Amino acid sequence: MPRPARLNLPGVPQHITQRGNNRQTCFFADRDYRLYLDLLKEASRKHHCQVHAYVLMTNHVHLLVTPSTPTGVSLLIRDLGRDYVRTINKTHCRSGTLWEGRFKSSLVDSDRYCLVCYRYIELNPVRAKMVKRPEEYPWSSFRSNALGDIDALLSPHSVWLALDCDDQSRRKRYIGLFNTTLEEADVHAIRYNLRKGLPTGSEQFKRKIEAALSIKLGTGKRGRPRKQDSA
Repeated sequence: MPRPARLNLPGVPQHITQRGNNRQTCFFADRDYRLYLDLLKEASRKHHCQVHAYVLMTNHVHLLVTPSTPTGVSLLIRDLGRDYVRTINKTHCRSGTLWEGRFKSSLVDSDRYCLVCYRYIELNPVRAKMVKRPEEYPWSSFRSNALGDIDALLSPHSVWLALDCDDQSRRKRYIGLFNTTLEEADVHAIRYNLRKGLPTGSEQFKRKIEAALSIKLGTGKRGRPRKQDSA
């Protein structure tokens, strides 16, 4: 059976996740996290992608990225995965694959889900009970997006900029979003659409994707339901 085609549209953010093979560890030491972020910055600039949010977990990553070209995200992940695995294998005297198959991605409706995805990504370590608050986790974009720490990797999305008229006020409003828990329906939508490669957004947003790509989107439902991913 052919693999489903990826949905790629310049200017539309994508929520991306990639897991370690058999959910095994992808980051073995602090320097590995730093290496990944350095390579991500290099690849995002090379392939004209803006990174808005990220979290590097022990055995998987989440990214929120807006490409400027139809192939930007695929090329970014290709280069990032190749260069990271090559260095990790050499550094840790290992061989073979590190990542589990293809990365997963979902186009994100800026009006409804972009800031939800920001929060979903940066709350990952809290949901995993690794920390109590997102600012305690060193390998995410939260401290930059919420507290103003300098992170040259990141570019704010227009919906983040629209939170208020200056960065200090924007960060205050952004922190306020974390005072409420994510709605369970939003968490389910993000996980389901990411797993199926479907857009995350309103029906109107999905119709716009269909028109722009000249395709007909399905629901992704077929056969017996699959157990949900947890992160």
